[in-house]
Amino acid sequence: MTFEEYRRHDATALAELVRTRALKASEILELAIARSEAVNPKINAIIHPTYDLARKMADSITPDLPFAGVPLLIKDLLMEVEGLPMHQGCRGFKGYVSKQDSYVVGKYRRAGMLFLGKTNLPEFGLTPFTEPELYGPTLNPWDLTRTTGGSSGGSAAAVAAGITPIATANDGGGSIRIPASCCGLFGLKPSRGRVSLGPVAGELWSGAVSEGCVSRSVRDSAALLDLIQGDGLGELYLTQRPGRPYAEEVQATPPRLRIGFATTHTLGQQTEPECIAAVQHTAKLLESLGHEVEEVPLPYRKEDLTKIFVMMVFGEAAADVGELELFLGRKARPSDVEQSTWALYLLGRAYSALDFALAKRQWNEIARRAAAFHERYDLLLTPTLAMKPFVTGALQPTKQERLLIRIISTFGLKGLLRANVDELAEKIFAFIPFTPLANMTGQPSMSVPLYWTEDSLPVGSMFTANIGREDLLFQLAGELEKAQPWFERMPVI
Repeated sequence: MTFEEYRRHDATALAELVRTRALKASEILELAIARSEAVNPKINAIIHPTYDLARKMADSITPDLPFAGVPLLIKDLLMEVEGLPMHQGCRGFKGYVSKQDSYVVGKYRRAGMLFLGKTNLPEFGLTPFTEPELYGPTLNPWDLTRTTGGSSGGSAAAVAAGITPIATANDGGGSIRIPASCCGLFGLKPSRGRVSLGPVAGELWSGAVSEGCVSRSVRDSAALLDLIQGDGLGELYLTQRPGRPYAEEVQATPPRLRIGFATTHTLGQQTEPECIAAVQHTAKLLESLGHEVEEVPLPYRKEDLTKIFVMMVFGEAAADVGELELFLGRKARPSDVEQSTWALYLLGRAYSALDFALAKRQWNEIARRAAAFHERYDLLLTPTLAMKPFVTGALQPTKQERLLIRIISTFGLKGLLRANVDELAEKIFAFIPFTPLANMTGQPSMSVPLYWTEDSLPVGSMFTANIGREDLLFQLAGELEKAQPWFERMPVI
């Protein structure tokens, strides 16, 4: 098999080649390694290559396993791999080595997947772009000057560049869907409780975080979710099992759906014309397939993000630094983390437990509002993002902002930091005004690559379903993939 032949196979097809003995797992693996060595120096997606481990796994593979011989990249956050480092993009965690596999990682092993390495991410997964100081930015294969999004930017860049057909990702505010949109991939965030984060992690980001993947084909994402779904011991959330495998849903024709679409920016800012065009294009495609589509007001409010979601981010960032202190065995210092992370840590300490708990209670009202929307509509369609992939570094703090953070850190002026929260929220959510809401409500949500700009940048369209309705999303995604295939559309790098 040549690389071009390898690239024309998704994970499901590669596993079939191994199952039928048409190829050995080791042959597929060497193609993935060669591709990694050729393009990773250009895009900086893989930060911990584990080629020797993958080769050992390939030598002992059982061909009949569901993903036998499929090379897999694992995001360096949440998913523990026994014996491998997990730095979470943070220099303070250098030296940390996982003592056990996460439940999901154990399922990957037992399914015959080969662990090719760990992928890059922003520190603690806190930003929607992948530019950590520890490992440097990951670059977008479609345009090396542009962002991959985040926080699963390393995984998305690697898949888009053809290193592996699939890579793990997790999503607490859009971190599967954002990089899927930026890199021209399919990415689905499962419902809350669909996939266990155990045993080391439990509820993260107040239940906002879900584990999944980014892939080039819908059927790969469906088959992987079939593999990893389910609970472990002591789960805080339990979600009803689907009636049939998601891999079968991809092949099923969806019913005639009633879909409400909106392109209005949640914060009242401007949604870029290319992102609006992507939704308009998708709406026309849906109508041609027989679905009912109409423009609707967003069931979200600005305050959902700028007052409520950010409060959780502040608290969780402070908790991230608190866990770092447990690892270090001492109080954290500003030098242990990035300057922006330290500012979020200070904000987490500046607000009270009352502030945090009150904001969390308001999540319930948002979920009820979303559920009421689905009394009338099967799905909500929006742009995945309000901007096309921006130039790397564009959302980093300015010199003035860095100076302000330094002054606040030095003199402990938390009140001054709180006074600038609105400006901070407006800057970040200008890019991601749509994705975090499904994290708050627990709904499944997917980004589908159906549109490219005139300068060949991918722009995703996002569909959000009622909680527990991944089946509906996979049915529609399979239909859209057949109507407008994207699998052969790949960047030249």
